[in-house]
Amino acid sequence: MTIAKQNKKNNLIKITFILISIVFAMPSILYLIQKKTVFQLDPYFQFLYDAPVARTTQTILYIILLASLTILYFIILQNRKEMFQNTKKMFLFIAIIAIIFIAVLPFTSSDIFYYLGVGRLDSTYHQNPYYTTIKEFVNQENNQEYLQTDSVLATGNSNTWADTTVVYGPVWTLICKTIASLSFGNIDIGLLLFKIANMLVHLINCYLIYKISHKKIFTLIYGLNPLILIEAIACVHNDIWVVLLILLALYFLTKKKKLIGTVICLALATAIKYFAIILLPFVIIYYFRKEQPKKRLVKCIQYGILFLMVLAIPYLFYIQDTQVLSGLFIQQEKLAKSFYLIITEYFKEPKVEVGTVNHLLLGTFVIIYFFTCVILLNKKQIRLREELKKANYFIMAFLFLLITNFQPWYIIWLFPLLIWQKAENILWIPQIAIITEFANSIFLTYGEGWKNGIPFTFIVLVGSLGIWIINNKTKNRRKELWKK
Repeated sequence: MTIAKQNKKNNLIKITFILISIVFAMPSILYLIQKKTVFQLDPYFQFLYDAPVARTTQTILYIILLASLTILYFIILQNRKEMFQNTKKMFLFIAIIAIIFIAVLPFTSSDIFYYLGVGRLDSTYHQNPYYTTIKEFVNQENNQEYLQTDSVLATGNSNTWADTTVVYGPVWTLICKTIASLSFGNIDIGLLLFKIANMLVHLINCYLIYKISHKKIFTLIYGLNPLILIEAIACVHNDIWVVLLILLALYFLTKKKKLIGTVICLALATAIKYFAIILLPFVIIYYFRKEQPKKRLVKCIQYGILFLMVLAIPYLFYIQDTQVLSGLFIQQEKLAKSFYLIITEYFKEPKVEVGTVNHLLLGTFVIIYFFTCVILLNKKQIRLREELKKANYFIMAFLFLLITNFQPWYIIWLFPLLIWQKAENILWIPQIAIITEFANSIFLTYGEGWKNGIPFTFIVLVGSLGIWIINNKTKNRRKELWKK
């Protein structure tokens, strides 16, 4: 094929990706043209929103569009060198796609409206969201009138989580407070600001991945992944902010050689979602890998204290007593989209307690994690790639085995450490992410019912097994992909 024909083919692929993204956004655009507001939007798995179209038809359309994006995504990864001859063109393309997905209204989750409602409760009405729920505030005498003038508060009040205190760390609450304060009580402005913020974080993440790896493929794996585009930009989940702080931590560690910056960023990430603490001993011990074990232990204690101090600072804005930490356990008490649902459904005789299984796995996790850190503390040869692979295995175990309230967008947690995985295993994470997004379409057809998490889990398990088998058979070919 001549260079001219190849360029034409590559341009066609990129244009098609853009056009399908626009088609993906069209239901949202048409809804906004018709309604002119997202106030009273019902985002629970309505891809076509108020259109008189059967749920099955919506699901088929969604799957076709998602499959089209997925196919083009992997074609772009395969031909990235010819498609993007310089990094500017690559980042421009990623930015165009990200901007298009700003127009996609949240359809798999209403969490963003809870974020904004909590932020408004905090910023405008000066309530502590760790002790007062949106419902409690609104139901107080004379507070109902706020619902007439504040569509952000009104939307938050109608949300599923409106009777729950904040379940995230205080850094996230402060972010919500800042963005909600700029909305002036208008839900459309609030949603747009949050989407723009998440889009900018997405682009910064792409930049950090490239600065750390110096490879286009890792940037494209993250930047164009359909799950990330849908869940992080369209549905505005906060996991993308945790990714930002973890990538900053790794950037300080690998490029700036500054452990203080790394520890501060990990502490701030933990103050959004606590799983980020898993990385802490790995980065500290690696940084002091040339020291003796006793010196490493002393440094772990010193930097561990710094970590706790930074983690405590944002809590000072809200803490009154230990109730401020109760949100850490609220989500873990819920069952959704995990193998724990299979236990409740198929292990009734004799009955197997979900709590017992979870505690057993948690205890096993803690023991293995503890001894891994002890071994690392005394290890002579410490290589970053090897240790970050282990860290990602622990995050995977936490994600798939310990969380009872699993959600598809949690898989975003696995992307920051993708750079250090084995070449033949790198595609596994983006593949599982997309399979999980396909599995989530079960709710488009059958609704939000918790039992629908059972077929979701089966699809993810079977899909993951299929991907593992295919990847093993194509291991050598995938190794060549990374050499290009």
